[in-house]
Amino acid sequence: MAYTTDYFLEIQEIIRRINLSDIDKMIDLLAEIKTRGGRLFFLGVGGGAGNASHAVNDFRKIAGFEAYSPTDNASELTARVNDDGWETVFVNWLKGSRLRAWDGLFIFSVGGGNLEKKISANLVSAIQYARETGAKILGIVGRDGGYTAQAADACVIIPTINPQTVTPHTESFQGVIWHLIVSHPKMKVSEMKWESVK
Repeated sequence: MAYTTDYFLEIQEIIRRINLSDIDKMIDLLAEIKTRGGRLFFLGVGGGAGNASHAVNDFRKIAGFEAYSPTDNASELTARVNDDGWETVFVNWLKGSRLRAWDGLFIFSVGGGNLEKKISANLVSAIQYARETGAKILGIVGRDGGYTAQAADACVIIPTINPQTVTPHTESFQGVIWHLIVSHPKMKVSEMKWESVK
C-alpha cells in the first residue's frame, strides 16, 4: 500500500511542478506547423515507440495532421537496423521521408538522448538532421531532457520526483500531454467518439 500511495503522491507533485508555459509554447508551435502544411514525425524507443504510434493516431484523427512514425513499420525498421545499423535507423528513415523545413520532429524519450553516454544515439542523429533541414523539433522528455531539450524549439520536461520512477512517470505524462494537445481548441478538428455521445 505504501508504494501505491507514494506513486500517486509523486504524480501529484509532477502536476504541481510541470511547466505549463512549455506546453502552451508547444501548442503554438504545432499550430504554426499545421498552418504551413507541415507533417509530424514521431520518434521514440521502447515505451516511447508505443507512445509515438498512439500519438500518430491521435494527431491524424483528432487534430488533422499528416503524421508518421518509423516504428509502425516493423519490416522497414528491421531492414534498416540490419543493413544500416541502429544508430542511423531514424535519420535514414527521415531522409527517405524527405523531412522539410516546415515539418516537425516530435521526440518521446525518458532521457532525451546522450551521445557521451551512448544512450539513444539514434534519436540524437535524427535531431541533428532535423536541425540541418530547418524542421522544428519538439519533445516530451524526462530527467534533464538530454540532447532533445538542448536542441528543441519546444520541449516539456517531466520533473523528476523520485529517481526510481523516472521512466514510468515520463512515459505516462507523455500520454497526458499529447492528449491535452490534441484536445486543445487550437488543435482539435474532429470530435472524439465518447465526447460526442449524448
